[in-house]
Amino acid sequence: MELSDRVIAARLRQAQRVVVLTGGGLAAESGFPGFAQSQTGPWAHYAVSELATPQAFVRNPRLVWQWYAHRRALAAQCQPSASHRALAHLEHLIPEYLLVTQAIDGLHARSGVSSLVELNGSLQRSRCFESGEVFTSWEEEGPSPPICPHCGAALRPDVVMYGEGLPQRALQRVRQAVGQCEVLLCVGEIGAIDPVASLPFVARRAGALVVSIAPDESIYTILADHALAARPATALPAILAALRAPA
Repeated sequence: MELSDRVIAARLRQAQRVVVLTGGGLAAESGFPGFAQSQTGPWAHYAVSELATPQAFVRNPRLVWQWYAHRRALAAQCQPSASHRALAHLEHLIPEYLLVTQAIDGLHARSGVSSLVELNGSLQRSRCFESGEVFTSWEEEGPSPPICPHCGAALRPDVVMYGEGLPQRALQRVRQAVGQCEVLLCVGEIGAIDPVASLPFVARRAGALVVSIAPDESIYTILADHALAARPATALPAILAALRAPA
């Protein structure tokens, strides 16, 4: 069963607490390539284990830092899509709103979303390898990777690398919000990996309505109470317009 834009908007209009879940799928709308698609030119010859694991960073921190710097440069060339902008506007219409994303491109933050959990971290941040202190700026000139200004240890990208678990504090915040929400919007292509894939179950146990907005079938469309088979860049602005219209 599919809900129309108007009916989804009516559900959102009634809700006080809404959680939105997105994955890396929205990045494609902005032209940001995925991991494999980024492995072009000199990066094509490296395995994931050489570029995106904590063990790789210990072995060759310069190589790993430069790989993520390459991806950060690709993200900087992209602009938030119509989906990103619509979800940022939606935040201003919902009393309690949280956007949870698997994406590391930083596009949700650049679109203006303030209540945001980036479960896999962000290319726009680094953190001290020793203390874990997070930085949003660092010296681009000089050592690669840059050095922590406080302790002298290397900075590493503030992203979840392969083999690392998701940050527990962020997960706790997400589970609490999903367990209290009235609507869970699953938008676009989302990685079907636990514990993220279990969030629709958490929402439904709490009595929330689970809505999927994606063109292709996935575990999220199957678990949703209602699935809208449409591209988010088309559906979300329409839903936003219906939400702003007089009831």
